[in-house]
Parts: sequence; C-alpha cells; structure tokens
Amino acid sequence: MKLWPGLQNSYVIGVVSLVLVLGSVNVNVKVVGSRVGNELNSIQYPAISCRKHSAVLTDFGGVGDGKTSNTKAFRSAISSLSKYASDGGAQLIVPPGKWLTGPFNLTSHFTLFLQQDAVILASQDESEWPNLPPLPSYGRGRDAPNGRFGSLISGTHLTDVVITGKNGTIDGQGSYWWNKFHKGQLKLTRPYLIEIMYSDQIQISYLTLLNSPTWFVHPIYSSNIIIQGLNIIAPVDSPNTDGINPDSCSNIRIQDCYIVSGDDCIAVKSGWDEYGIRFGRPTQHLIIRKVTCVSPDSAMVALGSEMSGGIEDVRVEDLTAINTQSAIRIKTAIGRGGYVKNIFVRRLILKTMKYVFWITGTYGSHPDPGYDPKALPVVTGINYRDIVATNVTYSARLEGISNDPFTEICISNTSIQVSEQRKKLQWNCTNVAGITSNVTPDPCELLPNKGQFECPFPNDILPIDNVQFKTCNLLY
Repeated sequence: MKLWPGLQNSYVIGVVSLVLVLGSVNVNVKVVGSRVGNELNSIQYPAISCRKHSAVLTDFGGVGDGKTSNTKAFRSAISSLSKYASDGGAQLIVPPGKWLTGPFNLTSHFTLFLQQDAVILASQDESEWPNLPPLPSYGRGRDAPNGRFGSLISGTHLTDVVITGKNGTIDGQGSYWWNKFHKGQLKLTRPYLIEIMYSDQIQISYLTLLNSPTWFVHPIYSSNIIIQGLNIIAPVDSPNTDGINPDSCSNIRIQDCYIVSGDDCIAVKSGWDEYGIRFGRPTQHLIIRKVTCVSPDSAMVALGSEMSGGIEDVRVEDLTAINTQSAIRIKTAIGRGGYVKNIFVRRLILKTMKYVFWITGTYGSHPDPGYDPKALPVVTGINYRDIVATNVTYSARLEGISNDPFTEICISNTSIQVSEQRKKLQWNCTNVAGITSNVTPDPCELLPNKGQFECPFPNDILPIDNVQFKTCNLLY
C-alpha cells in the first residue's frame, strides 16, 4: 500500500455547476472540469491531495460578522460534502470574514481551506462544546478527572484530511478557559484547538493559530502526518498552551513553524502511567525541523512527561529557541514505564536560555494512585551535536533515577556562552552515563570527554520525508 495514496490530479481551469439541496439552502458545489469558466477566481495551494469538488461556507448559510454562530453552517457543509469522498473528495472554502463557531468534525478525503483574512473564532459558549470521556491512554482529563471537552476542529477514523489556507486564522479565544482554569472552576479538561484521532494521512499547514484554550494541535493515535508552515501564538503566561503535541503517533513531519507559547512549543507524548502502558502505542519516526520557539517557562521540544507508551526515533534539526527555558527536555518519573530512546538532535541555535540540556527523572505527576511504582522508564540513546547557545544560566541539569540511570547520552561540538547571572555549578549530573566531545564549558565527570568524534544522526530517509505536495486549485 502506498503512503499517501493520491487522487488523480487531472485538474484544469474550469467549472461545471451542480446544485445541491440541503434543507432549504441552495448550495453550489463547483467541480473542476474541462470547460473554461473565466467568471470564477482560481488560486493554487500545496497539499497531499487535491479535490474535485468545492463549496464556500456562505453557500450553507455562513455569516462572517464575528457575532452570528456558524456552528450549523460548518456542520451542514461538511456533512453535505462528505458524500464526495469516493468521487475525488471535496474542499470547503472559508472566505474573508470572522466566522464564530462551536466545535465541528471533519470528514475523509476533505480539505478545509481558510482564505487570507478568514478568521474562525471559537465560541466561548460552553454549552456548544460536547463532553467526552477521557482518552484511553490517559485514564482521566488533565485539568479534571471526569473527562474533557471536545476540540474545536476534530476528526476520528479519517483518511486524507487537509486543514490549510493562505495564512487564514483560527482563534481559540482561550481567555474564557484560562480564567476558569486559574480559578479552579473546571470540571472537565479544556478543549484543544485541533485534534485528529485514529486517522491516517493528515496535513495541517499555512495557518495562524491563536489563543487555544489549551493544546493547539493534537494528533493522537494517528499516522502519516505533516504539520508545516504554522504560526502558533499564545501569551507566554497562558496555562498549558502547548503548540504541537504528537501523541502515540507514527511517521510525522513538523517543519517551518513559529511558536510562541505558555508551555512547551512541541511536546511529544504517548500516554500516562498505567493507562499509557496498557494502551501501548508509541510515538515514533518523528521529524522536527526548522522551528522557532519562544517559551520563557518551558521547552522548545519536550519528550514526555506522558511517555508510557514509548518515544523512539525522533530527529530534531535546525531549530532556534529565543528566551526559552530549555532546548530539548526529557521528562519522566518512577511509575511512567515506557522508554525514550534513539533521540537525535543537531544544529540548534539557542539565545537566552535557563538550561541547554535538561533531563528530569522526577517529573512525578500521576493520573491516580493506581500507577505501578516498579514501572521504571528507560532513557537511552540521547544524541546532541552542533549546538550554539548564548546567554545561558545553566549548561545542563541531567537527573536520572536511582537504580535506573539514563544511559548512552552523547553530546558533541557544543558551545555554551554563559550569562552574567551564570551559576557556579554549570553541569548538575546524577544517575546518568555518556560521553562528550568538544563541549564548552567542560561537562560533568559522568559525561567524560572521549576525544574527537561526532554524535550520530541517522542517514536514512523516513517515508514521511518522501511525501511531496501536489499543486491544487481552489475555485471560488
């Protein structure tokens, strides 16, 4: 079976009009055909799959005044367009305007396209948000034990889904939820902005995402995912506004993103304690490339702390962090089980950091008392090279677990310039083992210098890196 099986891309400029009836609404669904139709505008965009059919949100009664609810319009549009899944797929165009909406679900072989100056605004009417049970790999909600609210844009058991645009905006209007979180008023976990579950062949690209109630982009139990060209922005003091969180997923490519966050810019996860161990689905074969992060209180890339299903084969390269707490942080604890192994990092530029290297074996929040205290995580094969860091407070804080040391840590070709507020103990190392080469300041004794060498970085190409975008036409 081919990765990203594509539809035939036989598009030419032209339109054949079809009229659908949805209730009392007349809907014009445009089909790319062989006749010239100069009365329509056409733009091109890159995507994993192109679509044969096209409609505009206003065809379904959408009103872009920022006040009128468009929840029914989005749901009706997607329901209507889902019938084209087996006939070349469909794209829903969100035109310029402010489109207030509650949550809606996507469909397979479908593109949601936001034009320039299109803004989707998340409703702050809590009654519009469905209540969902906890995720099976978590066992409870993160904010509260009873479950969670549905996400603004979501989909389950889908194939071939694209969420993209010409830098249109999705605004989660998260202040309502942040206030309730700070006041301890939440009985369910806050919504995510975009969540795709149990799905395959996903693209999320070329959009601005603002002010999510909590995590912004959360693919979970899914595979073959490309996240590219996103601007993700939240106040740096907003609670748990992680940028991109691949969770129990495989074959993922994240690149060319700019993230300002109140939490980790990218957080790689795979389930929480006994629930993640039981679910047993790792995150693996992940590429993170050309990302810029600003997060004063958190990490550029975090691995964990929910990593009980395992994290393996993560390749991080060409990242920049500015005024960020740490670069690549590994977070785990007794009771997590699972593993973090075969992590490869190269070519980081770090400016104004508290820590360059931070590995924590005592990140001990648990979903409930049912975790196994004998479930020890395995952390091994952690490789860093070609790092330049300036204005740094601590070079490293590396804390393994007693009787469970973190091993095979490799650091090479790293230059750290400490700040005027430098701490005397630059390398704080316990229960770790590894080697270093050409690292300044001098590392701790547990990471001895072993001469001139480079830490490994894989030469093979992951299948997700072979995926090429098609050039698609948008007719409106």
